[in-house]
Amino acid sequence: MPGSGTRRSDTGPMANDPIRVLVEATPKKVFVAALDWPGLVRAGKDEALAVESLLAHLPRYAVVARSAGQSFPVDGVELEVVERHEGGSATEFGVPGVTGEADRRPVDGTEAARLVAIVSAAWELFDRIAAAAPEALRKGPRGGGRDTSKIVAHVNDANAGYAQVMGIKASATDRAAILAMRAAMLDALGTPSDGSPIAGRRWTPRYAARRIAWHALDHAWEIEDRTEPS
Repeated sequence: MPGSGTRRSDTGPMANDPIRVLVEATPKKVFVAALDWPGLVRAGKDEALAVESLLAHLPRYAVVARSAGQSFPVDGVELEVVERHEGGSATEFGVPGVTGEADRRPVDGTEAARLVAIVSAAWELFDRIAAAAPEALRKGPRGGGRDTSKIVAHVNDANAGYAQVMGIKASATDRAAILAMRAAMLDALGTPSDGSPIAGRRWTPRYAARRIAWHALDHAWEIEDRTEPS
């Protein structure tokens, strides 16, 4: 994994480019986030473990990227660290909370459409996995972990919070409200931007896409991993 550097990517990654990543680290938790691939974010107790997890999840993420109409590499992938940041309380809690300099790049119409397609694909995958899963999921070593309906409610409630950060009034009271909320969020992400925070608040479009897709995929993969073999 090469050291820090810069690479043109205002309109998405080029074919055969290394996957550009941002590292946010605390002494006990490290996130590695692919800057050009919303949702491809993994964590570990240290950077090496976070990188190992990200590489292991490439085939799973490829399903999302290809569903969004994107060509995505799986074999022979190189990572390029372009930003390193000190994490904070959000990182320790288990959330990739750092907005990097690359997240402040402008977003033209083509890139905005790409972000929308990937976030939509992440939600679609989450819905599909949750619908196929049993209600009762395998518990952790000490019996912890939500069952499927609780995870679904958690993701929908989190999206309502994310929508508010994006200046959108929304709720997750029923399926119609959830779909309307998602549509409004996608409309916001699909608007070309100079890279400023959405609605003048905290999240830039690129960071918002990463955070929203990460949360959906993290829990989709959790449901998969905790489903007992039939």
